[in-house]
Amino acid sequence: MAALTYLLWLTTREGLRPETAAALVRRFGTAEAAYFADPGEYELLSLSERLCRSLADKSLERAERILGDCDRLGVTLLTYQDAAYPERLLQLHDFPLVLYVKGRLFRFDEELAVAIVGSRECTPYGVAMAGRLGLELARSGALVLSGLAQGIDAAALKGALQGGGPAVSVLAGGVDVVYPRRNQGLYEDVAAAGAILSENPPGTPPEGWRFPIRNRILSGLSAGVAAVEAAEHSGTLITARLALDQNREVFAVPGPADAPMSAGTNGLIARGEAKLIRSAQDILVEYVTRFPHKVRQAPSLSREGAEARLEAAAPAGPGSSKSRRRSRCPVRRRGIPSLCAPGVSWRPWGTNSGPSSPC
Repeated sequence: MAALTYLLWLTTREGLRPETAAALVRRFGTAEAAYFADPGEYELLSLSERLCRSLADKSLERAERILGDCDRLGVTLLTYQDAAYPERLLQLHDFPLVLYVKGRLFRFDEELAVAIVGSRECTPYGVAMAGRLGLELARSGALVLSGLAQGIDAAALKGALQGGGPAVSVLAGGVDVVYPRRNQGLYEDVAAAGAILSENPPGTPPEGWRFPIRNRILSGLSAGVAAVEAAEHSGTLITARLALDQNREVFAVPGPADAPMSAGTNGLIARGEAKLIRSAQDILVEYVTRFPHKVRQAPSLSREGAEARLEAAAPAGPGSSKSRRRSRCPVRRRGIPSLCAPGVSWRPWGTNSGPSSPC
């Protein structure tokens, strides 16, 4: 426990960037050694004055408070020294020293994990493609990762859950901070069937500058990254470039040549930085030999069947006739087997209140 306390002390220093945190544990060997280092040693490392002042503050009060919060919230702490820590992340020069996990602990190194990323301000085409990819990947044995934002993120996660698989959401804020709030139901279902991850302690607000830093974890945990829709300059392209730097496969969904939301993805394809994909099969074919124990041939599902599953996940306004019709799992009523992953109660996504209906 003492070693973990020192690690939390280090990761909460003001002005500490991920690459500097990793460099410090490489330099001193452990966070405890960094804690007891002479202040003069910090000055030899060309650290900022702000960070040196923060490293000189030896109070462990915040670290102990974080441990208490994690215990209260049921959050698991996974450190870079743990055997369960993903080797995929340790390969990064700026690997996170600590991961906060709400939900299941996955062996990511053994998973065919595919991150699906894209714009919040997406088109109906983008939503449909993200949902379809998430659905098909989950049905074929892949683990779908994304953020929790509206748009492509939410559609991909919903598709994965509707495909009967778990899903993982990597957050920029704390694992207990749902953003946007309207995705409370989706957050709960992902946590129940899969996991919510963050490198930031509980209660951390999802400030804008944290998202690009978060993206390296999203791509780093994955075997490949699929970009669905993205503008010319967007966070999605940051994630794609990080994936390329991390030697991950990058895939992209093409769109109309003059569509602003497809300018980024079309550019990735045009520059040869991403493989053009039209379905999950275009992704899976790249991993059959690497993950033979994961990739499976899912039973054939017609386009109408897939649309029925994804339609079941579409949000409906409170009190609408569509919402009332879906007060019980509509897909079962249509004669299709339950779509929820084990342990997940079904609710119309986009609603934040009311009891869940078990499938």
